[in-house]
Amino acid sequence: MNLSKSKYCQFVQCPKKLWLGCYKPQETQMDPSVAKRLADGGEIGKLARGLFGRFTDVTTKRDGELDYSAMLKKTEEALANGEQNICEAAFCHDGCYCQVDILHKTDNGYEIYEVKSANSVKDINYRDVAFQRQVLINCGVPVCGVYLVHLNRDYVRRGELDVGFGGLFDRTEELSSMLEQMQQEVVREIASAKATMKNLDEPPTAFCRECADCEFLAYCTRDLPEPSVLELANCSKKWSYLNSGIYTMRQLLDSGNSLSDKVRQQAEFACYDCPPVIDKPRIRQFLSTLWYPLCFLDFETMQSAIPPYDGTHTYQQIPFQYSLHIVAEEGAPLEHRYFLAEPVGDPRRALAEQLAKDIPHGACVVAYNMKFEQSVLAALARQFSDLAPQLLEMHKNARDIMLPFFERAYYNQAMRGSYSLKYVTPALFPDEEEADYHNLEGVHNGSEAMDIFPRMKFMSQEEQSEARKQLLIYCGCDTLNTVKIWQELQRVSK
Repeated sequence: MNLSKSKYCQFVQCPKKLWLGCYKPQETQMDPSVAKRLADGGEIGKLARGLFGRFTDVTTKRDGELDYSAMLKKTEEALANGEQNICEAAFCHDGCYCQVDILHKTDNGYEIYEVKSANSVKDINYRDVAFQRQVLINCGVPVCGVYLVHLNRDYVRRGELDVGFGGLFDRTEELSSMLEQMQQEVVREIASAKATMKNLDEPPTAFCRECADCEFLAYCTRDLPEPSVLELANCSKKWSYLNSGIYTMRQLLDSGNSLSDKVRQQAEFACYDCPPVIDKPRIRQFLSTLWYPLCFLDFETMQSAIPPYDGTHTYQQIPFQYSLHIVAEEGAPLEHRYFLAEPVGDPRRALAEQLAKDIPHGACVVAYNMKFEQSVLAALARQFSDLAPQLLEMHKNARDIMLPFFERAYYNQAMRGSYSLKYVTPALFPDEEEADYHNLEGVHNGSEAMDIFPRMKFMSQEEQSEARKQLLIYCGCDTLNTVKIWQELQRVSK
């Protein structure tokens, strides 16, 4: 069982993750958003292969799987032939295996280029290239430079995609000096990783901030009591409090850990013995900031590592759908308007034009977690100057109906310490089936909506029709539930 660079990185992040990948791969549960990032990474890697011109790709498959022996042999041949650029160059030494995204030949030796599909570099990426450098040096390859290649966050597409440094791609400074200092630590970690892979006993669970995207999260948290610290909502520090063990919310509060006021409040409200809260004066004060016509707005967006349209950058939120429920005046019937783009072409112009028609001048735009809707409106205003006055007015007139829940003016135990719409809605309306997003068909959350829309252009007409139906129901459910929340706030404030 060879230790690949990906397995080594798994060990550095979490020894149990490496062990589970070896002995219990069936426990993997990949979130659609994580799966999409992996797919994006593959596309970015292919684009980067031409950074230095002509290249030799040694990737070889047999029966749909990588043929490592063949790739090692082809790499040897490419090196012997003096190939300038070798992609997926394969090396193995003492049970350690790696593939180099781009191995670039220079007059002084070979440079390693590791390509990442993110806008910046993470700490684990340095371990990745440190492992590669160690393997290549042990194989006798004269390594004269190591670089991490990542996406250029400042690149904005204009016409054809600029696949080069300063365009889509950027790179770090040369890293050899830094990696040299890490060498002894890497050697020790390699030995420990090999020992972990040979050990038949499952390692203990230890949580960290990387758990959020881990494919084994469901497995490792299967025995956690409810409510667990993993339910702390919208808290960037939530994972750090798990390092020393598994805590329930109550144990966290009693553990003596130094907690911020925000984290402590969330933990306290998540405990089941916390009493319900309905602060009528604060709710009335919030409602007084709203006015008619009320326009309840929700966007659905997609993201792509590769800017798909002119005027877009990497991972830009590109809106393709909105739902709009309107209450024109007190006692007026609820009106629903919506937009869902066709799956081909840039959807933004048509969406912005329709939105400008659908939202009346001077209306109060109500959203749940309005910062997201405001960011979409601001981006559309920057892109379309002729529509900017109307879009920026909507931005200015936006009000966040999440506020009473975020500030705990309204709370009950069923919210489990969270103020997310997906928790608040079923907590307020437990007897309404449509309030529980798990009851929806096909699309249950924003990640699934983001995933399904770009795939629609490859679907049959029948599949497209079904996908559109699911998207319309989901997005419409978001704004309809927001209307119900507004009505509930009105009811309890009286």
